Amino acid sequence: MESGSARPAPRKRADARRNEATLLDAAASAFIASGVDVPVREIATRAGVGVGTIYRHFPTRADLIVAVYRHQVEACAEAGPALLASSSTPYAALTQWIDLFVDFLVTKHGLAEALQSDNAAFQTLHAYFIDRLVPVCAELLSAASAAGEIRPDVGALVLLRGVGNLCIGADDPRYDARRMVGILIAGLRVTG
Repeated sequence: MESGSARPAPRKRADARRNEATLLDAAASAFIASGVDVPVREIATRAGVGVGTIYRHFPTRADLIVAVYRHQVEACAEAGPALLASSSTPYAALTQWIDLFVDFLVTKHGLAEALQSDNAAFQTLHAYFIDRLVPVCAELLSAASAAGEIRPDVGALVLLRGVGNLCIGADDPRYDARRMVGILIAGLRVTG
């Protein structure tokens, strides 16, 4: 083989991809219920596999957390265009997508602390999050603005940060993050 020629990474078999998705879904459920410090054996039990299987796919807890986070960011990113194509209006697509984004944020027990750690595995997650979700939000905002449904002067990053800030405190049972975000999104509407 010539030096400098690169081989593409081998694609995983379909069953290996399904198994990995099962592990990621089980880990996400465990993280939602117990936080990112949940014992790996609990994740394995939820997935119906042995602990060794998890470590074969994800050698460290940090690798598992990063994979779950990326998997969920991808699901949120892919939902935007699908909602835009299937919703009755661009504003409806935007509100549904923001609801998914709120779900994503309020279920991340302990992730904020993990992201603040010195672990190199977490260093690129925030940039990945921004790179994947800001363009999706921008597309939804642009479509709703072009349809005359919302004001045109709100940027995607500003909106996502606003929503994120409103989700802080969601662990307090007296605080309703969804209601607060709903008020914010309703405030984007163009009034006649």
